[in-house]
Amino acid sequence: MSATRGEFSSRIGFILAAAGSAVGLGNIWGFPTQAAGNGGGAFLLVYLLLAFCLAFPALMAELIIGRHAKANAVTALRGIANNDATRHVGAATGYLGITTASLILSFYAIVAGWMLAYTLAAAAEMAGMYSTSEWLTGFSLGRNLVFTGIFMFLTVAIICGGVKDGIEKWCTRLMPSLIGILVLLIVYVLTLDGAGEGVRAYLVPDFSRVTDPALILGAMGQAFFSMSLGVGTMLIYGSYVSDRENIVSLGRSVTLFDIGIAVLAGMLIIPAMYVAQHNGVQIYDAAGKLIAEDTLIFTVLPALFETMGGAGVFVAFAFFMLMLVAALTSSISMLEVPVAYAVENHDMNRKRATYLIGGAITLVSVLLIFNFGTLFGLTISITTRYSQPMLGLLMCVFAGWIWHRNTVIAEIRKGMPDGDRGLFWRIWPFYVRFVCPAAILAIFIQQLR
Repeated sequence: MSATRGEFSSRIGFILAAAGSAVGLGNIWGFPTQAAGNGGGAFLLVYLLLAFCLAFPALMAELIIGRHAKANAVTALRGIANNDATRHVGAATGYLGITTASLILSFYAIVAGWMLAYTLAAAAEMAGMYSTSEWLTGFSLGRNLVFTGIFMFLTVAIICGGVKDGIEKWCTRLMPSLIGILVLLIVYVLTLDGAGEGVRAYLVPDFSRVTDPALILGAMGQAFFSMSLGVGTMLIYGSYVSDRENIVSLGRSVTLFDIGIAVLAGMLIIPAMYVAQHNGVQIYDAAGKLIAEDTLIFTVLPALFETMGGAGVFVAFAFFMLMLVAALTSSISMLEVPVAYAVENHDMNRKRATYLIGGAITLVSVLLIFNFGTLFGLTISITTRYSQPMLGLLMCVFAGWIWHRNTVIAEIRKGMPDGDRGLFWRIWPFYVRFVCPAAILAIFIQQLR
């Protein structure tokens, strides 16, 4: 079955693809702004701890289920169920995951389209095409429709290539580019006046805030959601991993990669915010709260770039290219979730399935664009605040309570013969049964307030 479905051809290919799924806009703008608004270094410290205590065990649940089943989320969860009732719950969870991933992609494509437009705006400004640049950075119906469509076309084109020639091929190109751009931007920003204050705010923790419940829940939510958990993207990527691979080692590498990118993003965004403040750009509102994420990215930072003189347009181009690459590596994993289901459960040709599903998601994006004020925020809220936490909870319940223990051990032993005797097996079952569900429920309850 794996031969017909495709597999990642190399360990690094899987790590970069899975890390690319996790490393999206939530890492590049979500984590830094969460950190800046919640104690800086204190938030970073708690986030690092919870990423391993919460996100890593939940990630392993999805990866292990996926590799065992060698199938999409619906088939995988139905397959590890132990009776008719749990089989129905498993199938429903899989369908909900497919729907949620598709809806997330529908609004994600709009935001990614903005990133593409801002990247091209910087290029247009370099070429002296100032009216074009102004149109590209203006919020208009035409611009949103055009660039959402272009971004979705890029995503569809990659998924049409399959696992090895599509997902793996492009992630092994895009992720090194992302890291290179990120590092270069950090080096440049750290040379600017005001950056030192941002570095201190980010890296020096205020230990009095470490026990703040709001900070802990915020860090917990960021650790969970930044790993792209709950909607089946990691499950489907796990299903493309060879049985010869050490799945625990792979999951650890993906977690470290994701955390590393988030921490690096903080080293760019937070010092850049303080540079902006030093240059007279407002980063806090009248109530003393940090300006919202979208305003920060599309208003505050562009204002900062304008204060940089001739270098500003080049920095703007590199920054929005970074954001675009991060968005693309995540979007391809989201589209793969429904495409894999259509190919495997309905015997559809991959290209046909990709174009049909990609087209349907694009139509939903168009609907959101035409009803932006009403539907855009609502779709984000339903998917990320409510659906995704409950899906993550159900994934942990299936891995920890429903799936037979001996089958889990057998799966871990593939590529890791002594897997049931190591530290991972002594800790992971407890975490996935008790700690992860309790933490996810806490996040969910906090979201309801």
